[in-house]
Amino acid sequence: MLSLFQRKLQLPTDSPPSSGDKEKGLMRPESVASLLSTTRRQKLLEHIWQRTSLSRKHFASLYLAPLQRYAALVQQFPASEAHHHAYPGGMLDHGLEIVAYALKLRQSYLLPSGTTPEDQVVQAEAWTAAIAYAALLHDIGKIAVDLHVEHADGSTWHPWHGPLARPYRFRYRPDREYRLHSAATGLLYRQVLDGETLDWLSTFPPLWSALLYVLAGQYEHAGVLGELVIQADRASVAQALGGDPVRAMAAPKHALQRKLLDGLRYLLKEELKLNQAQASDGWLTQDSLWLVSKTVSDKLRAHLLAQGIEGIPANNTAVFNVLQNHGLLQPATNGKAIWRATVTSDVGWSHTFTLLRLAPALIWEGDDRPEPFTGTVEIEVERNDAATESSIDSGETSPVAAAAPAPSAAPAADSVDALLALLGTSDTEPPPQRAEIKAPPETSTNDPPATSQANDAMLAPAAVPMSTKNSGNTQEPPSGEHFMAWLRNRVQSRKLIINDAKALVHTVAGTAFLVSPGVFQRYAKEHPHTAALAKQDQIADWQWVQKRFEKLQLHRKQVNGLNIWTCEVTGPRRSRRLHGYLLAEPQHLFDEVPPNNPHLKLRTDGICTDLTRS
Repeated sequence: MLSLFQRKLQLPTDSPPSSGDKEKGLMRPESVASLLSTTRRQKLLEHIWQRTSLSRKHFASLYLAPLQRYAALVQQFPASEAHHHAYPGGMLDHGLEIVAYALKLRQSYLLPSGTTPEDQVVQAEAWTAAIAYAALLHDIGKIAVDLHVEHADGSTWHPWHGPLARPYRFRYRPDREYRLHSAATGLLYRQVLDGETLDWLSTFPPLWSALLYVLAGQYEHAGVLGELVIQADRASVAQALGGDPVRAMAAPKHALQRKLLDGLRYLLKEELKLNQAQASDGWLTQDSLWLVSKTVSDKLRAHLLAQGIEGIPANNTAVFNVLQNHGLLQPATNGKAIWRATVTSDVGWSHTFTLLRLAPALIWEGDDRPEPFTGTVEIEVERNDAATESSIDSGETSPVAAAAPAPSAAPAADSVDALLALLGTSDTEPPPQRAEIKAPPETSTNDPPATSQANDAMLAPAAVPMSTKNSGNTQEPPSGEHFMAWLRNRVQSRKLIINDAKALVHTVAGTAFLVSPGVFQRYAKEHPHTAALAKQDQIADWQWVQKRFEKLQLHRKQVNGLNIWTCEVTGPRRSRRLHGYLLAEPQHLFDEVPPNNPHLKLRTDGICTDLTRS
């Protein structure tokens, strides 16, 4: 036993893995320099430094040293098994991202609140550092309780032993307890923060209390420090899952959670059918509410988009992850959102579904709760089936088992640009003027579909009178007329913002410019039954909407007969292009035409042109 206390903790070496290690499925610990050497991580470190306003020397001791110790400890571990950052090195990426996001958020606060400006100046650096430390350490307990790590000889490694010094392998514990990692942070924060730093922070009692609460996983008692960590974590997770990190950071605490919950309550009251003798949208048992995963995800996304709520992920798996991340779903034993169960009614009907599981108390209060299902919901033996959730996106009701694909070795390439764009320009770059209208990003760089460019090449478009009757009625069958009525309603109700960074509608050349395919995709998402009509024509749902819109002949064509126009987008730092349609008459969309977006220039025959209406 004494040897356990005499263990010498060594930093990882730079030696490359041997072929023998690979054959045994072992990973060799990497040096800190190697772990932090990637372009993406170097850029993140640079942005973290810019947000601290410290000299390089002080940054190295106060921030870089803890980040290096964190990197040495988490090595190539993922941040989760099948949720966000679920790839080798995901834990390190998530840690750097959340620190960058947290420091970005911190710039909007004068801390500690309620004190004099003099006190805020004195304590500013301590609060900034504490926010960075709390963000960095919020998930570190996962490597202590979620993972089983062992050396080549089968001996177990625990993170309190210090950084790995020998080849290792790891697996996720099948019996791990959800959220236990928050309580386990206290085991490890001394591996990252040294005694001198803790001595310094402890001299500020309110800050010290808030930091201890975060390290114990009690965010509700940590005040603004806890809120900043939650928002930064939400932003990093949202980006990894395909959501919108800007909106995740801007949203008030629990705002998205409330909207998701309100959306589920509305659907259960107005649209979903429960406890039917045969096929239903869900079943309520004594202790759980079981909802058919694809049906509920499609309808929830459509409902939220119809309410003007942005940042909803485009695929079902990402929606499940967002619901789970906000604590609305009960995770299966493998930590995922999806359960597989066989439902049998008392009349003998039986079928197997992929389901979401919720606590009934989240939906109903008191006597409002319906009577429970008289049949049975029998959970199937868990399968390590990565195809289950992906098949839900493709519309399968009975997913077929398939081998789980290997986790991606890195996140999507454009996620780096998205993160760095979110964090803003460097201190040496002039900020854009506040009065400017934001230049929209390139939402589509694809060439226009061939089917939408050569139709009726020599025919001049004729205006078709449009009625706004039922413009907000999403129950009307999809059609070109309904698309235009929907678009007008969304613009006038401000549920679709125009001339903004991610807008789908801009004013160009005195009329409306509809971004394609984005605006048609948005309509199709809000009207999932469009997919069934599109399937009959063997095209994508948004292409079906696009074709119906073209048949109305409300758009202006180019002189060569093409339907699609291109706009050159100019911003403070970059230029790009948008493709879309120009309405022949802006009155189809606007009662009063807004000013043109000054950042968009219409291209004709490869030349940027400022077109004005005669």
